[in-house]
Amino acid sequence: MIGFPEAALTLSHATIALALAPKSNAATMAIGAAMEDVRKGHAGPVPMHLRDGHYKGAAKLGHAQGYVYPHDLPEGIAAQQYAPEELKDREYYTPTRHGAEARYADAVEWTRKHLGRGRS
Repeated sequence: MIGFPEAALTLSHATIALALAPKSNAATMAIGAAMEDVRKGHAGPVPMHLRDGHYKGAAKLGHAQGYVYPHDLPEGIAAQQYAPEELKDREYYTPTRHGAEARYADAVEWTRKHLGRGRS
């Protein structure tokens, strides 16, 4: 726990870090589109393999069955559906090639390629 006046230094560091952090209009647009889908009721049920399986009877309901843990895979990504069925083809984030976001665009492209969902 930290109080004033020492906290002023910590708060100034946090403020500077946030001010200098990469900004992304693509991220702003993505969260806006996702929130709009939720507002419109386009947020189907959570896929069965993602539902909590830590309680008695979960397996009988099909909860947490067939989940693939990406960290156990060589590339660290799983070709598994995480979005609800009605949103499975919906793409929210479309990174630009500007500044730091170009690295994100490369990562998205790499992931799509490895999942067999490449786009040009």
